[in-house]
Amino acid sequence: MAAVTPEMLTSTHVEKMNKKKPPKRYWEETENTDQSQRRPEEEQDKSEQNQNKSTVKERSLKRKNGERLEKKDPFPGEAPIPHKQLQKFQRGEKCKVPAGACKRLKEVTASSEAMSEHAQKQAARYDLLLPEDAGLLEGDEDEDTNTISQDDIADAVDITSGSKYFNLHLSQFGPYRLDYSRTGRHLLVGGKKGHVACMDWQTKDLMCEMNVMETVNDVKWLHTEAMFAVAQKRWLYIYDSKGVELHCVKKFNDVLRMQFLPYHFLLATASATGFLQYLDVSVGKEVAAICTKTGRLDVMAQNPHNAVIHLGHPNGTISLWSPNQKEPLAKMLCHRGAVRSLTVDKTGTYMVTSGLDRKIKVYDIRAFKPLHSCFQPAGASCLSLSQRGLLSAATGDIVQVYQNVLGSSPVSKPYMAHRLRGQIWGLAYCPFEDVLGIGHGEGFTSMIVPGAGEPNFDALDANPYRSHKQRQEWEVKALLEKVQPELIGLDPGQLSKVDQASFEQRHKEQVEALGFDPLAKDKFKPRRKKKGRSSAGAIEKRKRKVAHEDQRDEIRQSVQEHTEREKELKEKSKEKKLGNKSTLDRFRK
Repeated sequence: MAAVTPEMLTSTHVEKMNKKKPPKRYWEETENTDQSQRRPEEEQDKSEQNQNKSTVKERSLKRKNGERLEKKDPFPGEAPIPHKQLQKFQRGEKCKVPAGACKRLKEVTASSEAMSEHAQKQAARYDLLLPEDAGLLEGDEDEDTNTISQDDIADAVDITSGSKYFNLHLSQFGPYRLDYSRTGRHLLVGGKKGHVACMDWQTKDLMCEMNVMETVNDVKWLHTEAMFAVAQKRWLYIYDSKGVELHCVKKFNDVLRMQFLPYHFLLATASATGFLQYLDVSVGKEVAAICTKTGRLDVMAQNPHNAVIHLGHPNGTISLWSPNQKEPLAKMLCHRGAVRSLTVDKTGTYMVTSGLDRKIKVYDIRAFKPLHSCFQPAGASCLSLSQRGLLSAATGDIVQVYQNVLGSSPVSKPYMAHRLRGQIWGLAYCPFEDVLGIGHGEGFTSMIVPGAGEPNFDALDANPYRSHKQRQEWEVKALLEKVQPELIGLDPGQLSKVDQASFEQRHKEQVEALGFDPLAKDKFKPRRKKKGRSSAGAIEKRKRKVAHEDQRDEIRQSVQEHTEREKELKEKSKEKKLGNKSTLDRFRK
């Protein structure tokens, strides 16, 4: 028998069969489970390492190629602006270009609209950076704010704010009229018996003081605090801040009230003889003299939005005037008795009036309609609106301040009240300050009214802290940007519109002068073609195809308009039929 070799032993079928493995012990099971749990975590770490290696390689390649490495912004683009914030800085409606306008006009209007939209967005974005907030007066539980006295307010606020409440006892030459400068820094007072003084009311520095030895009807600052106008008994006088007389304008006689238009450099005066006159302060000439034919003019106000003058008359009407017309732009019957006082808000939307019928009425000037009215037992002799919409009304020796007057809500109880010693003759809010100036028979009173002034000012327009050099530069710039008096009207947006009537008239004159219409379309001239396609017959065929295209477009438009009108008429007739039917009509046969 042959010997068995080791190769044969390895190749036997018995060795190929797997041996049964012994059962696993408890420690072996735990190790295996730990390894199985660890494997996916290790795989994730390895994949992340591989990704990091790949990104490092990509960056190195980009650096070699000269490409920049920039991180992607998770919030691309500009931050969205709230709609209410945009509405706050809206500059009126967009300009509509007429259909027949030239290409140049369309480009200019488009660029101006884009610039105004950009300015609106920028102003809305930077509104968050404004440092100051408006003030507010709040009482304790079951306490009305109109019972809080000025002494209590002055004691509760800081020293600088408390110093804004003061009294000037000037009983000898009263009653007094007053005016604040546009920056809100300087105060001008004028007594009925000739006393005139101007001062920096915050530092209490007296600039000038004099007695003109004549009756003073009104005082008004001009474009800067360096000049002011005084309406004396006979003529109109202009003085500088040191009290030196600069001009005596004898054309303006018996002046009772004055208003200064800062962007037009116009001083508007209303006289006892019924004349409304305009004086250009920059040139020193009379722009217009209008006879209103309504008698004595002792009630006057201006609309800051469009520079239109509002005059109140003894027959209860209020007329709106512009220097361009000899007739009023509009007339409103506001009261059953004579108009005693009126004021217009800074947006030019609302007008508040008071009359001898002892009513205070709020009007929407855009629609010339009354919104609401309230009855006062003694009536209001003086009215004034603040920059934030607070209304102050003077009745006798009491001043009442009302909140949330502008709008559809009726006038409720007063926000604040203050009693004075003498009869009130003048009211004016200080710009950019929570201060109400009151001129009365015993002198002048500065009253603290929280929430009255605009907290943030535009330093390019009216800067209370400007230096002498800044004031000079601002004056030069304002003179260069002066608005002409011909542009004063009810709608200031007319400047950006095209006068279609005058355009058509010019077009007709141009056609008559030239003998042909330069804006008309040229007749169709077919292009010359080769290979016999430009024969006389082919040219005529091509002309016939284009002959009536203009007529076809007009016919299509007229057909569309006709169909739309028919649809509207059918809808209206259906609505009438449905509206006339009653509930018992369904039982009829």
